[in-house]
Amino acid sequence: MKFPSLFGGMIPLFVLGHFCHHVMTAITVPLMPYIRNEFNLDYAQSGLVVSAFTLAYGFSQLPAGWLADRIERRILLTVSISGVALAGVLVGLSQSYMLMFLFLILMGILAGGYHPSAPPLIMATVRRENLGSALGFHNIGGSASNVVTPLLAVAVANALGWRNAYIALAVPMVLFGLFFHFQLGRIQEREKAEAAAGAQPKAATQEPPPGPTRYLVTFLVLSIVTFAFLISTYAFVPLLMVDHFGVSKEIAAGSLAVIYSAGLWANPLGGWLADRLGSIRVILVVCLIAGPAIFLVTQLPYGWGLAAIFLVMGFVVFARMSASEAYIVRRTSARNRSTILGIYFFAGQEGGAMLTPLVGYLIDRFGFATAYGLAGATVLVTTLICAFLLWEEGKRKDI
Repeated sequence: MKFPSLFGGMIPLFVLGHFCHHVMTAITVPLMPYIRNEFNLDYAQSGLVVSAFTLAYGFSQLPAGWLADRIERRILLTVSISGVALAGVLVGLSQSYMLMFLFLILMGILAGGYHPSAPPLIMATVRRENLGSALGFHNIGGSASNVVTPLLAVAVANALGWRNAYIALAVPMVLFGLFFHFQLGRIQEREKAEAAAGAQPKAATQEPPPGPTRYLVTFLVLSIVTFAFLISTYAFVPLLMVDHFGVSKEIAAGSLAVIYSAGLWANPLGGWLADRLGSIRVILVVCLIAGPAIFLVTQLPYGWGLAAIFLVMGFVVFARMSASEAYIVRRTSARNRSTILGIYFFAGQEGGAMLTPLVGYLIDRFGFATAYGLAGATVLVTTLICAFLLWEEGKRKDI
């Protein structure tokens, strides 16, 4: 699997940038058992803590996407790394539930600029037929952060408390974000100089192929619904492991690492498959898998079978991610690409944020099995309906 060069050898920094962005977005869920115990929260209240960040994170994608089509994108990238980390420090310094809640909202607002900004920058540097692979490689950074962060956060929380876990992980992210900002500035200055000298651009203008807008809308609905239900059920995995399976908090955090470890190979695989088979086909297959996988989480006993289901769920969310981004970027025009990406990420985050308290309520009222079963059934029905609507579009391999 060959990956294209991005930004003249700057791939490691972009992967690290994605990694750093997601350190603070990935830290709250694995620390929920500690936060719940300190503030004596029930499942619904625990869901609200997670939603404080995810709701703000989702809403901020809309203005951030609009801004990314109009101002320098590296500003938004810096805010979404260093600014988010500074808000994470404030979460760690908070001494009350309300202050923690407010700072999590601030953290979500500042985080909104990364995803609407990064894919268009990547598209500008690669050939159209390699876009999925490029985006998949970039997404490894976020996946790696979601694997490593829960383990580091729990280790620090056990030694120093959950507040210090926020602070210890945030400080290096602030510094890297500033370094990344200046490095991106150097790249942009070099590209401006090359353009002024009449140098050939690295990638040709890549406008979307003609096609009905209804396919893009249906695709967005399918990808967003699947992501929203996956993320809302993920939010309760640590509590599921502790309360349903009776494992330790450390093992519960490790279960998240199993899920997110799939991103290390599912992201590039999903992007590579989208380049060769078409994004529609990839999305339909992974979404058909998603519903039964969610249902089986509570049906299997604790052991290797459960670990395998967690890996499958991770594959679904990350293969879906790279294929979806590739389809959206190819299907949208340069003037509104970040805006559409902002809508996509907004809807996914907000859907997950709104569903998380609902899933928590269903768990409180009916138990884990019923809540996860309903979530899985909804995803399966949605996929079957959208598969029918996308059938003609799915025959194309160039998008």
